[in-house]
Amino acid sequence: MTWTEPSTWYANLPAFHAATAAFITDAVGNVLLVKPTYRDHWAFPGGYVEQDESPHQACAREAREELGVAVAVGELLVVDWAPPAGERPRALIHFTFDCGTISQLGGFILPEQEIEGVGFFAPAETTPRLPDNVAPRVGAAIRARARRTPIYLADGGTAW
Repeated sequence: MTWTEPSTWYANLPAFHAATAAFITDAVGNVLLVKPTYRDHWAFPGGYVEQDESPHQACAREAREELGVAVAVGELLVVDWAPPAGERPRALIHFTFDCGTISQLGGFILPEQEIEGVGFFAPAETTPRLPDNVAPRVGAAIRARARRTPIYLADGGTAW
């Protein structure tokens, strides 16, 4: 094996995008989802990790931006790898964090240009609202929270 300059070696490594989500439930286990104005489907509060920002920090920032309240970002629940798709030319690593339980929807300040609705849904009710490759994160997050062990998914598929 020949030695390669670090700058060359790093430049040739694959790159990926990273995103985060806040997994929030109510007292009976219903899952909080938001309805973005720019998508046909619902989503977890969250979004992309910015330059020089950790996934944990991004989760807190995105939840604050989308819900208008600060949430305590807790343990990592799910890591989901997704291949490049559509307009996204790189793989995506998605981190779902446990952001606890809240008792009611009141108190949220939604950015109207970005979020048109928020609601709690029974886990089974989230499946038709979420994209097919995102919906499995709900069950994985519930299992991970109960076991206190993160779960790894590959493109929303089989848990490892």
